Amino acid sequence: MLEISTTQLGFLGLGLMGSPLSGRLHAAGWQVQAWNRSLRKDGQTVNQGVPCAASLASLCSTSDVILSCLANDEAVQQVYFSQSGVLNFARPGSILLEMSTISWELSLRLHHEATQRGIRMLDLPIAGSTPAVEAGTITLLAGGDQATFEACTPIFETLAKQWFLVGPGGSGAKMKLVVNLLLGVGMAAIAEALSLGRHLELQPSVLLDVLSRSAVVAPAFLGKFQKIRSGDYSPEFPLRLMSKDLNLVAGAAATAGAETPLAAAAERLFAACVDSIGDQDLSAVALRTAGGMASSATAVQVGSVASRTS
Repeated sequence: MLEISTTQLGFLGLGLMGSPLSGRLHAAGWQVQAWNRSLRKDGQTVNQGVPCAASLASLCSTSDVILSCLANDEAVQQVYFSQSGVLNFARPGSILLEMSTISWELSLRLHHEATQRGIRMLDLPIAGSTPAVEAGTITLLAGGDQATFEACTPIFETLAKQWFLVGPGGSGAKMKLVVNLLLGVGMAAIAEALSLGRHLELQPSVLLDVLSRSAVVAPAFLGKFQKIRSGDYSPEFPLRLMSKDLNLVAGAAATAGAETPLAAAAERLFAACVDSIGDQDLSAVALRTAGGMASSATAVQVGSVASRTS
């Protein structure tokens, strides 16, 4: 079992998710240093004093556990497999916790290469966006062996509300694609429902108020209704990453022989939005649907729906 007082952590990737994740670890008392491709100066600190390593090599060679939260397959391949990458400098016996949303094929390759070098690994993608990271309420989806999973429980307790060992290596990555299929299709469906309501001349405030209180909308989407209400699409989960994840879903479905027509439709919708609003929150997809709720500069005026409960 890992111990806070004696375990040295290295954290790779300081984006929207990695920055608060490493900050939570530091605040909880873990010995953690960070590295990011755009922050390489020795002595820099981020996230309430988390020190930045002088180099990726120095971080890997001094870390008992290396965590990474990177943007996509390309970033993971560069950081892990390049000549100056993680796999060439991580110590035998150390643990890799790879938290990015990537293809399951790349995840399996990472497991294989880590095993060849005597390094233990879990693929450990995250279910939950930035607010959940900050609140410590994310879910962790692990693929790997039971012993490594149990050894890392203290880290999970620092970061998450719940964690699951889904299966052997690559299983966490596969499960994350299943979860994000639901997220992408669900957000696309909400955008389409709002568009239909506007075309039927229902008031935007009424649409948002009623739908946000209905049992058919999952709790994960309630914060997205507030973003649409206010017209504030600052990214908690950027739309371009949702598009990327749906592309991964399409690849996985094609490989496995699964039919996913709804995911394919959502993939096309999000892909059409990337160039114009890709850096905004995925809820901004509501702007793209015909008769969307609001322009990016104009908030929906929120009223109140008279409700009655018995």
